[in-house]
Amino acid sequence: MHAASRQRSYAGTFVVSAEAGDLSSARIWHVCEGDLQMERIEALSGPPRSTFRRNDRVVTFLPESKVVKSEKRENLELFPNLIGAPDSSIADFYVARVVGKGRVAGFDADVVLLEPRDEFRFGYRVWSERRSGLVVKLQTLDRDNKVIEQSAFSELQLDVPIKVHALNQMMTSTSGYRVEKSELERTSPQREGWTLKKPVAGFKPVNCYRRPAGGESQGHTMQWTFSDGLASVSLFLEPYDAQRQAKEVLLALGATYTLTRRLTDKDGGWWLTAVGEVPPQTLDAFAQSLARAR
Repeated sequence: MHAASRQRSYAGTFVVSAEAGDLSSARIWHVCEGDLQMERIEALSGPPRSTFRRNDRVVTFLPESKVVKSEKRENLELFPNLIGAPDSSIADFYVARVVGKGRVAGFDADVVLLEPRDEFRFGYRVWSERRSGLVVKLQTLDRDNKVIEQSAFSELQLDVPIKVHALNQMMTSTSGYRVEKSELERTSPQREGWTLKKPVAGFKPVNCYRRPAGGESQGHTMQWTFSDGLASVSLFLEPYDAQRQAKEVLLALGATYTLTRRLTDKDGGWWLTAVGEVPPQTLDAFAQSLARAR
């Protein structure tokens, strides 16, 4: 499945639906040439938006505001919802079973159920195209195997002749747009003064960055990302500002939960925003374990 998402060229319409009825769709063009991967994602719902990716460089066009956002991202999640590299420890936290066969967007697919071994992660039902292994449909399941989010191709063409230079030309055509570049600075939790008193089972640190928080006068935000090989969690930490961060909340959108919480220590207050496609108790476990290291 991981190899197919990186080695096959394809074009298709991808639809994401959540239990509450939220629906979004996008048109995707994905091409591979050796080590080069390029992708174009055109939003078909919500505000107009075009996103281009050339390896780890991501450029998003927002035509309504005439703004282009350019940033470099490592450990990208590729469509649909697979992280940068398969993790050998996945089997420690999920049980995989072949549960049947099906057809998605006209392609024969094998269906695999990934059941979590604990309460810190969701389960998944995955349809992979029989010949290539490409994931063509993915359901995120709660503890009762109830579908809370579904992603699937409604239409798909494999091995389409997409031209890299054509996508590259579109990606660099920024005339008439204001370009906003966001360069993340690599750092470490230790350097930023944070640690986890107790790791959350299965979730390993993937990367850590810092970025300006609003203006320079507001300091920096640290982003610390974890993954168990399938699910990921990002922790955003910044100085507490009572005017901007008044209320602690827990929000859900499909399978994605967001938790905000104020943390205090002898140096003052901090504001945590934890985001991940995980059950809320997983985000709470991270919040409870976070501590200042200095």
